[in-house]
Amino acid sequence: MQWPGSAPGRKRRRRRPRLRRILGVILAVVVVLGVGTAWWVDSHLNRIEALTSYDGRPGNTSGTNWLLVGSDSRAGLSEEDGERYAAGDLSEGGQRTDTIIVVHVPALGGRPTMVSIPRDSYVEVPGYGMDKINAAFSYGGPQLLQQTIEQNTGMRIDHYMEIGFGGFAGIVDAVGGVTLCPKEPISDPMAGLDVQAGCQKMDGPTALGYVRTRYTSDNGDLDRVERQREFLSAVIRQAGSFSTIINPFRSLPLVNSLTDAVTVDTRDHVWHLASLGLGLLRGSDQQTVPVSGFADTDAGSVVLWDDGAAEDLFRKMR
Repeated sequence: MQWPGSAPGRKRRRRRPRLRRILGVILAVVVVLGVGTAWWVDSHLNRIEALTSYDGRPGNTSGTNWLLVGSDSRAGLSEEDGERYAAGDLSEGGQRTDTIIVVHVPALGGRPTMVSIPRDSYVEVPGYGMDKINAAFSYGGPQLLQQTIEQNTGMRIDHYMEIGFGGFAGIVDAVGGVTLCPKEPISDPMAGLDVQAGCQKMDGPTALGYVRTRYTSDNGDLDRVERQREFLSAVIRQAGSFSTIINPFRSLPLVNSLTDAVTVDTRDHVWHLASLGLGLLRGSDQQTVPVSGFADTDAGSVVLWDDGAAEDLFRKMR
């Protein structure tokens, strides 16, 4: 005997297995696309021998340490890009590091620490004596910079990521711009920057000028390193946001921009980058190496570390 209204109940029971199959197929497609995208990104990353072993290198430290470098390389920029980014003379040779950040990710998933090292820090550069820390990159590339940082901090660098002029701007444009919050108006024609105080969305060239400018505030490079950390945090938040991940018009250009812009060590892979990004998405403690003052030396005007306070900071990251 059939009760009235029983037919709709049987239809609902027939739909459930079909719905589970559909959801299973969708999940399988998502997994395959995710794995495929990760493989493609990993196979297209720019890799160099950035990190090296040497006598006296610090042993493994607790957690993972990343060396993040923003260079002023103009390689690959067109004349149009050079003008758009206020990059100056595109024929200028050599590379310097405008941004040096060490990110420490604790082993047990704690809050990462992001530490800026001022580019004019006066340190011992192995084989060259006392000099500005960014001179290490000019003398011996990322390997000498790695060794210089390790020898002056006691921290072992595990991973490396470098990005140049155009890479900054390309990634920002790929995610639709980032929101940054200048504390005061900044006008710097050399950096192609003219912004008002307060939070605002910046496109690639404007954000690049924001992290490059250094002559528009009393503390110069010490103010700039704060802006660089603000920028990096904003990019990671925007790149990891739901609105970016589900939007193919943002996620696909972002993937292309990352593979074009980012250079990593030969032993680094996309899952290492993903782990770093996920760690920083939780937020980070942001600091600059403690400074005791400035001095005029044979290397020019330099930044002097507060050795005691700096050692306390580095000890917590070892």
